[in-house]
Amino acid sequence: MTRWLVTGGGGALGREVRARLAGGRVTALDRARLDITDPRAVRAAVAGHDVVVNCAAWTDVDGAERAEAAATAVNGTGVRHLALACRRTGARLLHVSSDYVLPGTGTEPSPESAPTGPVNAYGRSKLAGERAVAELLPDTGYIVRTAWLYGEHGPNFVSTVLALAARRDTVDVVDDQYGQPTWTHDLAGLLVALGRAGGAAPGVYHATATGRTTWYGLARAAYELSGLDPDRVRPTTSAAFARPARRPASSVLGHARRTAAGLPGLPHWRTSLAEALRRPAFTALVSRDAVPRPAP
Repeated sequence: MTRWLVTGGGGALGREVRARLAGGRVTALDRARLDITDPRAVRAAVAGHDVVVNCAAWTDVDGAERAEAAATAVNGTGVRHLALACRRTGARLLHVSSDYVLPGTGTEPSPESAPTGPVNAYGRSKLAGERAVAELLPDTGYIVRTAWLYGEHGPNFVSTVLALAARRDTVDVVDDQYGQPTWTHDLAGLLVALGRAGGAAPGVYHATATGRTTWYGLARAAYELSGLDPDRVRPTTSAAFARPARRPASSVLGHARRTAAGLPGLPHWRTSLAEALRRPAFTALVSRDAVPRPAP
């Protein structure tokens, strides 16, 4: 039986991967039990496992602009420690990366072979991790890029906009950034499928939902599917929401390599969103009888 190690096992994605592997031989370690910036701890944790799924990451995009070295210590150097430990034992490494390694300037979905070119510190830190996996594990390393994640565990865009419904009459949301909202439950399923597919070639795979929308479109859909008035969501521009880190204009990814490998595709983003919003973590955020209080 395959022995799995899930790093970042206490996070939004790590908890979903752990749930998908329930009943198997799986060790899930949160940051308190495994700091991937500690090479000795990483070597000890990886020993005895066949597949390592790395869900540990620095995810504060704006914070990375102020602390790029700290972000790279986790997203770059920490991943290098994992890759070295996997090379030592022969374990396969499934490393979760991000669309932010790409410039996001095109109008068509970015293929797995697209040139990298991060536009912010977070993207540079994630690219450092990708390079470590590619360099150290050319035969057993898998880089799985995803984007616009939401789920039942931890803060995310969908839970944030639903929670705002009880406090504001209207919510202004950016309508000039495009992406593929991806449910952590779906991504976890693909990661497990990839880990079990012994014949899948190593390298880069894209793992996002099909279809595309904007943050505004996602917020409207979340309101509509939750029984709220979607017209309470109003479109705005990225320029109106200046943030420390620049965001890619397009986070839409192509899936040709995943399809060619025979791996399962992810559903359309709206299909998954409808299913996710029926989960208690999301329904608890919505009170259809509550009258939203006017914004101050």
